[in-house]
Amino acid sequence: MRRVAVAGAVAALAGSGILLGAGGASAAPKDSAPSVRQAPAPAPAPAAEPKGRVVANGGLWVHQEANTTSKRITLLPNGTVTALQCKRTGQNVDGNKLWYRLGAARAGWVAARYVQNLAPVPYCK
Repeated sequence: MRRVAVAGAVAALAGSGILLGAGGASAAPKDSAPSVRQAPAPAPAPAAEPKGRVVANGGLWVHQEANTTSKRITLLPNGTVTALQCKRTGQNVDGNKLWYRLGAARAGWVAARYVQNLAPVPYCK
């Protein structure tokens, strides 16, 4: 019964021109199933950026550069969870020289001394 169904499918595909080869219509062996094209696999989703929580009682200033003398952009309230793109060495703040570049298309840098990272943060390239 299976050979009859496969042979019928092959004959139908050959008649529609789907199984045309370089030399014209070709018949597949009776025991093989017709080839089926698979849709390409979807692109993998981008990896989620690591996050960090502000642990500064009065909030944490976001700076234009990785130092406290650069322009202040905004203030993140204590407890705010924000995306962190990467880290780099910058001005020493209370014994910590690391600064985080904010992620999620948000501009600026924050002192790592006042951010509890909730996942490992890579160094900036």
